[in-house]
Amino acid sequence: MGPTNVSLVKLYLADQQVRAAQEKLDDASRNVRVQERKVSDLTEQHQALTARLREQQTQAAQFDLDLKSRDAHIERLREQQQTAKNNREYQTFLLEINTEKAEKGKVEDQALKVMEQVETLAAEQKELAANLAAEKEKLEKLRTEIGAKLKVLQAEVEALKPARDAAAEAVPAKAREVFVRLADRMEGEALSALGKPHKRREEYVCAACNMDLVTDIYNKLHSRDELVFCTSCGRILYIPDELPPELAVNAKPKRAEKKVEADAE
Repeated sequence: MGPTNVSLVKLYLADQQVRAAQEKLDDASRNVRVQERKVSDLTEQHQALTARLREQQTQAAQFDLDLKSRDAHIERLREQQQTAKNNREYQTFLLEINTEKAEKGKVEDQALKVMEQVETLAAEQKELAANLAAEKEKLEKLRTEIGAKLKVLQAEVEALKPARDAAAEAVPAKAREVFVRLADRMEGEALSALGKPHKRREEYVCAACNMDLVTDIYNKLHSRDELVFCTSCGRILYIPDELPPELAVNAKPKRAEKKVEADAE
């Protein structure tokens, strides 16, 4: 293979090492991330419930002020009623008092419903707060238990990155752009080795998708310095170390090969 393909293979192998180390780090920290999301969700629920509770408490306080105001108004009407000059005036005050009592009754019913909601929400908030505290405790325990391991794995990832960066610098810009685009799309599997299913036949497949490739694909990769893609999966093809020319290219004449196959039959 030409220098571009050789440098791409080196980049691919270095990138695979970084990705493998990163995957171990992600796996190790997955439980922490799951617990963090759980705590975050419970925190949002608690905040929303607290806001609803405050709204109902505010409304309950407003009803309480309204009832006190109506009580004071009724008391003033009664005092005025006691000083009524005649029966007609007395009855007028009595009507106002009864009307105010009826309105007060309606407000009391509304206030009672709001207070019931306040009590329900307060109980829910208390239970949710307890659950949130318990999940936070679990999170801190997980972080403590896995903290040292994550530091080691993170250090492993960081130690591998310089080699990958150096390998990337050795790849021509255009080829590097193609590699990065494919790696992002295919979860790091931007390259695929050539495979030779039958030792006696010059037939090749893409090792990634197992699709057949044209017969001259090996010679093309071996003699030219250009990117060659699998026509099926789109990965960049390369010649693996275990497939040198003496194994990849059948040196026997086709007639001899046919004779051997006929004898075998």
